[in-house]
Amino acid sequence: MSEARQMPPPPPRSWGTPLLLLALAALVVASFATLRLDLAAFLTPDAAGTMAEFLAGFAPPEMATPFLMKTLDAAIETLSMSALGTLLAVAAGLVLALPASSRWGAAPRGAVRLVLNVLRSIPELVWAALLLVAAGLGPFAGTLALAAHTAGVLGRLFADALENAAPLPEATLRTNGAGALAAFFYATLPQTLPQMLSYTLYRWENNIRAAAVLGVVGAGGLGQMLKYHLSLFQMPSAATVILAMLLLVALVDGISFALRRALTR
Repeated sequence: MSEARQMPPPPPRSWGTPLLLLALAALVVASFATLRLDLAAFLTPDAAGTMAEFLAGFAPPEMATPFLMKTLDAAIETLSMSALGTLLAVAAGLVLALPASSRWGAAPRGAVRLVLNVLRSIPELVWAALLLVAAGLGPFAGTLALAAHTAGVLGRLFADALENAAPLPEATLRTNGAGALAAFFYATLPQTLPQMLSYTLYRWENNIRAAAVLGVVGAGGLGQMLKYHLSLFQMPSAATVILAMLLLVALVDGISFALRRALTR
C-alpha cells in the first residue's frame, strides 16, 4: 500500500493586505470621529422645506431666444477651452514623458517626474486663480489652467505607458542601424499610441467638466455665466446655464465613448 501523497506546504501568509485594510478602516473611522457632521439638522422638515423652496426657484428655466443664444456662445467657449487645453496638455505631456520614462537616465527622470507631480497636484481652479493674475479675466487663463494640470496627469500616464512598452522592437531597429528617433516612432510609439489616445479622451471628458466651473473664478464660459446669475439670484437663468452644462458634458461623453470604441476595435 503506497503512502498517501502529502500536500505541499501552504504559501507564506502575507500580512500586508490585511494591515492595509485595517489602516484604511481606521482612517475612515477617524474621519467620521473628527468631522462634525450634523446629519440630524440636515434631515429635518425645515431643511427639506428650505431646499424645496430653493429648487422651486429654478423652474421654469429661462427660454428667451437672446438668452439661449448667449448661453450657446458660452457653451462653445467652454468646449473650446476644454479641447484646446487638452491638446496643449497632450503636446506638453508627451515631451515631458520622454525624459520621465527613463529614456535619458535616472537624473532627468527624477527631475521631470517632480515637475509632473507639481503640475498635477495643483487643481485647475487654483491654476486658474494664479493665471488670472498674469493673463487676465477670460477663457485664456482657463485654457492655460486646464493645460497645466492636464499636462501633469498625461505626462505621468504617458511616461508609465512608455516604460511598460516592450523594448525588443526598438532595440531590434537600433541594432539594424535605425536612428534613435526613427526607432522610437516606428517601434515604441505605435505600441503605446492606443493607450495614450484613450488617456487623452478620458482627460478631455474631465476637462469639459472642469472648464464648465472654471468660470467661477472669472475664466469665462458657462461657469462665469452661472456665477453671475446666481449672484443676482436669477434662478431661471441659472437653471438654463446648468442645463446647458449637463447637455454639453453628455455630448462630450458620448463623443469620447464613440471614439474610444472605434480605437479599440
